[in-house]
Amino acid sequence: MANPTAAMLVIGDEILSGRTRDSNMHYLAQQLTKQGIDLREARMVSDDQAAIVAAVKALSATFDHVFTSGGIGPTHDDITADAVAAAFGASIGVRQDAYDLLAAHYERQGSEFNEARQRMARIPEGATLIDNPVSIAPGFTLGNVHVMAGVPSVFEAMVASVLPTLTGGAPLLSQSLRIQRGEGEIAGPLSALAAEFADLSIGSYPFQKDGVYGANIVIRGSEGARVDAAMTRLAALFPES
Repeated sequence: MANPTAAMLVIGDEILSGRTRDSNMHYLAQQLTKQGIDLREARMVSDDQAAIVAAVKALSATFDHVFTSGGIGPTHDDITADAVAAAFGASIGVRQDAYDLLAAHYERQGSEFNEARQRMARIPEGATLIDNPVSIAPGFTLGNVHVMAGVPSVFEAMVASVLPTLTGGAPLLSQSLRIQRGEGEIAGPLSALAAEFADLSIGSYPFQKDGVYGANIVIRGSEGARVDAAMTRLAALFPES
């Protein structure tokens, strides 16, 4: 029996202008290969509604799965959600579950949940949310198209969230902890934790904000008790987080 097929659609003027180097396709190809899904095609398009709609229609009709990256942030040129909705003839608007996730996130951060950020809660009708344990703003799946962020750390976290749903694996549970230390400081303890909890997936997604280095540590697994136990150990290793 042939493997399922996939295509990737990379969206963004910054990629095509050379201002930003795309690393997401390489990462996705590696992860799909591990899961027995064949990545057959990759395209790059600008932040243009007609171009995105045309590419989504063509790729979704040809391949079993389509993965997009880019264009789901808070700014005016983040039009991917609208374009994917248009490609499927679906309406789009602010969805309450996505809105609530974002509102709680920005309240925890002490940041304003302004109109621009609320745009990230606009989800096409009929879509399923893709979990984003790193920066909360969800991606979504509509039909066979999986719409994800362009920021590599967030894209990678979303890929980890969606892949088990495509390959018949047990649903994954996830918890995350934000640690304000550089990866060099946390690598040793994290490696030991990963060895102790070898049945779990433990990912480190680094960030830099206001000159402070840190990482979002995401623990995933199919058994809630094991995820809880690993998260308890992680919190004890870094109690100041």
